Amino acid sequence: MGILAWIIIGLLAGAIAKALMPGKDPGGIIVTMLIGIAGGLLGGWLGKVVFGVDSVDGFFELSTWIAAIVGSLILLALYRLIAGNRHSHRHA
Repeated sequence: MGILAWIIIGLLAGAIAKALMPGKDPGGIIVTMLIGIAGGLLGGWLGKVVFGVDSVDGFFELSTWIAAIVGSLILLALYRLIAGNRHSHRHA
């Protein structure tokens, strides 16, 4: 798949991850979109390294989407943990 396809998958996976993990994010929509793109790449890499699955078969393959969404969920959770802690320390 080309980089444009990964960007589209990442954007959509980021939106799905945000819907699965509702709540207030420390960043805005741009940060969420960037997390989605990075999460898509992370999910594809983790699927290949950990499970030996080639999750980059194609744009319409279910494994590609699952990997991208899981990667986005991981990064969104980490971002909330790190940015949330940093944000709460400023107000303390």
